[in-house]
Amino acid sequence: MRGVSRGCITWETIFEIDAKRDRIQQLDTEMALPGFWDDQVNASVRLKELNQIKSVLQTYEKLHKQSENLTEWITLDDSDRELIAEVESDIHLFVQAVRQLEIQSLLNKKYDAYDAIVGIYSGAGGLDAQDWGTMLSRMYQRWFEKQGYSVRVIDSVLGDQSGVKTLTFLVSGHLAYGYLKTESGVHRLVRISPFNAKDKRQTSFAAVDVVPHFDNRQDDFNIPSKDLKIDTYRASGAGGQHVNKTDSAVRITHVPTNIVAQSQDSRSQTENREMAMAVLKSRLIALKEKQQADHIATLKDTSDNAWGNQIRSYVLYPYKLVKDHRTGLENSDVDAVLNGDLGNFIHESLLTLYKHDH
Repeated sequence: MRGVSRGCITWETIFEIDAKRDRIQQLDTEMALPGFWDDQVNASVRLKELNQIKSVLQTYEKLHKQSENLTEWITLDDSDRELIAEVESDIHLFVQAVRQLEIQSLLNKKYDAYDAIVGIYSGAGGLDAQDWGTMLSRMYQRWFEKQGYSVRVIDSVLGDQSGVKTLTFLVSGHLAYGYLKTESGVHRLVRISPFNAKDKRQTSFAAVDVVPHFDNRQDDFNIPSKDLKIDTYRASGAGGQHVNKTDSAVRITHVPTNIVAQSQDSRSQTENREMAMAVLKSRLIALKEKQQADHIATLKDTSDNAWGNQIRSYVLYPYKLVKDHRTGLENSDVDAVLNGDLGNFIHESLLTLYKHDH
């Protein structure tokens, strides 16, 4: 355990502790300037950044103290079995906390502190695919709950009999987009179909799309009105039944790219229009960022494009296994994963993305 204490000295470099302290001073100085709070959007972004950095530093200081305590305890009489068991438990929790700090320190990209818009889209395959969409949405909702995130369903298109065709969440919380960004891609399910009397094995697919949420007040990304097609319709529930008597739901199509965003969460058409525009803006900015990244990758002659393809398989038959195809991480406890135990998969995919970018 003596290495743990020395390791904390190394952490100061790995986690850029001095740079983070300097950045806090810079932000404090900036926030004290006259008129800073007049620009609420910019102030909100700076405040989120400040809180994120402070959170990392507070966790770092706490872990540094814990490492010193563990170093002292490990030198005590090793014949005390109860104490040994307690120390081993504390070491396990300590390692988990270090891994969490590691990820928080990596989440310093441009939009990592933003809230996230998460879209789930069932693939072809009828009832099986739509049921898989429901299973995925439940998996993420349970992970959201464990993270303490607030979740709002912006839009949903339910299946004709069961399941969902599409579902869009607005996920709000600490580093929501940062944690979720590597979940974008195709998710594959293999199982015995519960909708097939012949008990045939069925493979179903669903796509997950994650983009940062941009507030409509941000005017640095303008969309010409001539590029927009705006439709209103009645919000619908299961089986296509209308849940509102007025055309409160809004669908906005960006004609040049054919990207669509819609909202039927509110009974107010104005509020749905604002939310649909926010979703559309978020997806267009994400598309622009991706095009720039693809261009850079082309210049670098990079052929690795796994991040946009099939990313994870969930096999329920003929064996049980969840496998991430980017990191190689596997977990045979499929039920736990489908109940929101995604921490290790998200952690490893973020580390792999970091190595990929460096």
